[in-house]
Amino acid sequence: MTPAEPVLQISGLCVSFRTGRTLVPAVTDVSIAVAAGETVAVVGESGSGKSTTASAVNRLLPDNGVITAGSITFEGRELADLGERELIALRGAGIGLVPQDPMSNLNPLMRVGEQIGEALEVHGRTRGAATDRRVQDLLEMVGIPEPDVRARQYPHEFSGGMRQRALIAMGLACGPRLLIADEPTSALDVTVQRRILDQLESLTHDLGTAVFLITHDLALAAERADRIVVMYRGEVVEEGPSARVLGSPEHPYTKELIAAAPSLASRREPLVRRTVAAAERPPLVEVEDLVKEFGVRSAKAGQARTFTAVDRVSFAIRPGTTVSIVGESGSGKSTTANLLLGLDAPTAGTIRFDGVDLTGLKGRDLFGFRRRVQPVFQNPYSSLDPRYTVGQSIAEPLRVHHVGDAASRRRRVAELLEKVSLPADFAGRLPHELSGGQRQRVAIARALTLEPDLVVLDEAVSALDVLVQSQILKLLAGLQEELGLSYLFISHDLAVVRMISDEVHVMQQGRFVESGTPEEIFDHPQHPYTVELLAAIPGRSLAA
Repeated sequence: MTPAEPVLQISGLCVSFRTGRTLVPAVTDVSIAVAAGETVAVVGESGSGKSTTASAVNRLLPDNGVITAGSITFEGRELADLGERELIALRGAGIGLVPQDPMSNLNPLMRVGEQIGEALEVHGRTRGAATDRRVQDLLEMVGIPEPDVRARQYPHEFSGGMRQRALIAMGLACGPRLLIADEPTSALDVTVQRRILDQLESLTHDLGTAVFLITHDLALAAERADRIVVMYRGEVVEEGPSARVLGSPEHPYTKELIAAAPSLASRREPLVRRTVAAAERPPLVEVEDLVKEFGVRSAKAGQARTFTAVDRVSFAIRPGTTVSIVGESGSGKSTTANLLLGLDAPTAGTIRFDGVDLTGLKGRDLFGFRRRVQPVFQNPYSSLDPRYTVGQSIAEPLRVHHVGDAASRRRRVAELLEKVSLPADFAGRLPHELSGGQRQRVAIARALTLEPDLVVLDEAVSALDVLVQSQILKLLAGLQEELGLSYLFISHDLAVVRMISDEVHVMQQGRFVESGTPEEIFDHPQHPYTVELLAAIPGRSLAA
């Protein structure tokens, strides 16, 4: 490879997917170069071809994906000419990958440390005790506390953000010369995100690693990428230095993306203004002194200890309002949500819904409660049954609760697909035929099927591109006004929280360290941890 030659060169790439006897174009005439030590960010809405382009580089397209034209070279070698054995040797060692979905990319039957260590040993980097030490160093590097303990745990014992960090550790383990990072920090809170991105910058600086970053976070791209490539409907519509693309966008689609990005605006008007009467209504949800403890494996086999995930938490949610909980991965946000949903039992404390203590609910009463409270989980890949069509998934709550007949259910499915900006013909598709953002929109539609009183949204918009995110937030606000819905909003995206919340609780190590209105929290933070969270927001210095 000559000094001027890019580490990665994509030239005239075209990718299509077979559907029956038809080839459907997904990527058309895409050309992108990434030099040593350079970070190139590819941005665009869900389904624009970003991840398909990245998958083509590693030759990891789905079985029905076909490269129909173009060239992809890595350090001057045409990847199409490599055999499967050569590709296996290249993946991980020469080309690292941080995929978007942590649950489907971690083996549930292997300890996390074993999976990271496997990458090191397969490529001959370390052996035995040296592997264990390197694994712990990698876990510590990506911000996972007590790496000796965590290395012995299984993926289900990690929070969503911690699983994502484990994938990042695997991607960086062998010091690759090219790192493909597909939404690598979408599941991470801003403080850990900053630490990871600082590490990536250090890697590119010290080792000359090229980074091919796929993201829907324009603020992150603005702050971290040298160049930005904007994709729309499978084509590159604009590219150039980050400052130029985001400061003086030329293409209408780029302008639309920037206008819709909440994290690029220092102040946004709330989506809904509450009335005084709504704020004074009796709480729909009352949580008092909530505690949840878990048994955790020790670093030494056979030993265990107690971990307090939620520590004496109290809050209330009034009808027609949104209460948000923010904090870093592992702070206890999702555990609190699961307790409220009745998916786990508290160790101590009480949860009352519409005046009824949830602890004693059973049978018909519990069934009725589940109709009034619906979740939207963080991970759209695992929250949809892969055997169900989109229409079947959305209609499932109606069938379970014996609502309507087949015809009325089909009408309800079509109505909800329209509300979450998906075409009606998506009803016949399976989840694997959808992008990550499209799957999350299906999950939101399913949660709204029964018109519940409370929706628990656990990172519900973190997988969405900014245009769809804006649509979903407006949809949620409109439904709240129309139906009087209440929301518990779990998120690490502080800009979104500011837009949608009536009350914000900042959570750290299982406790609320600060609570208040969005204006109080964002304009006059009191706790050092809140100040740290706000300072770590990507693109904050670029906000208008």
